[in-house]
Amino acid sequence: MEIIERERRIPVAGEFDVCVCGGGVAGVSAALAAARTGVKTLLIEKSFMLGGLATAGLVTIYLPLCDGEGRQVSFGIAEELLRLSVKYGHEPRSEKRPLDGAGWLDGGTPEQRREHRFMVQFNAAVFAILCERILREAGVDILFGTSVCAADMRNEKIRAVITENKSGRQAFAARSFVDATGDADLCKLSGASTVEFQRGNVLAYWYYEHLDEQYRLRMLGFADHIDRPPAPEARGQKRYLGLDGRELSDMTQEAHEKILEDFLSRGGVTARHALATIAATPQIRMTRRLDGLYTLQKEEKFTAFDDSIGMIGNWRERGPVYEIPFRSLISGEIKNLAACGRCFSVGETMWDISRVIPPCAVTGQAAGTAAAMTDDLPALDSGILQKQLEKDGVKPRLSDL
Repeated sequence: MEIIERERRIPVAGEFDVCVCGGGVAGVSAALAAARTGVKTLLIEKSFMLGGLATAGLVTIYLPLCDGEGRQVSFGIAEELLRLSVKYGHEPRSEKRPLDGAGWLDGGTPEQRREHRFMVQFNAAVFAILCERILREAGVDILFGTSVCAADMRNEKIRAVITENKSGRQAFAARSFVDATGDADLCKLSGASTVEFQRGNVLAYWYYEHLDEQYRLRMLGFADHIDRPPAPEARGQKRYLGLDGRELSDMTQEAHEKILEDFLSRGGVTARHALATIAATPQIRMTRRLDGLYTLQKEEKFTAFDDSIGMIGNWRERGPVYEIPFRSLISGEIKNLAACGRCFSVGETMWDISRVIPPCAVTGQAAGTAAAMTDDLPALDSGILQKQLEKDGVKPRLSDL
């Protein structure tokens, strides 16, 4: 059975210079960077909370801005957001490691910086609200509870995105667009080439628990272990592609059951024991990405690119540093579209390195800055972009360290 939707006129509810789709860390960084250049910026987020997996998904570990050998490599908004996340305090990861940022946040010694990576564990709700605050202060128009469901195209450019929310169907026009959805949704909707993560994601079901006056994060299922290679793939474990509505619903229900089972294994609800917080979004890591003008590979550590827009370390391994070429953020088909965060163009093994918070912030800042500068991103002079990023606190190249 099929239902044919009748043709209808969709009102343009707003016109902007830059429209950012997705309000995770990448989207926050992109919108903030764009607005700070003085352009009119819209951020569209499908939930009612900024931060994406970092906040609604309870992946509350701001992974390293350093190379693991005492050298900071990610700067600009990446560092600004890390410091913002712990502005009013931090969460201890354990009694033995009360603050991962020791030596970085408090002006420590070079020895401390080599021993401790530049990372923190933050409170999700506080960080989400602080992200709202800095975006409002920068003049960003935030639209919550809104899904992007189509793109209106003309001459290899996106003219407007079609959205759905409580107001019904609306269109938002812009000069340039940033895909920060995490799933390359706008890339797909606009006709840009994309690549799917065929192996799928192992179930993750992190949650917060109160137990004996302690508030702690329970990292169950798939977990991000710092300075440790990924665990061998578990045979027979169900995997989720993360691109199907029914599959995501089933995954969420399975996660909820496992959370309750784990929680009840230490007793029921009492004055000393409570299930505090569960994730409000599926804890999916890799789904779909842009197939951009250049695909960055894991083997390209310490490789210099003429169009580098920033650097990241490897949170799983101490030592490697990667420059990120601007070409990995842009499409060969859609001139006014940039991708950032979990969906910029990387090889499969590099995807696991680049999907976390610092790379999201680095690529988000570059995408937002570039989108504010032009509606023909492939034609943008990367040297001009680099100068603007440097002005905004970024160190784009290894030679800048």
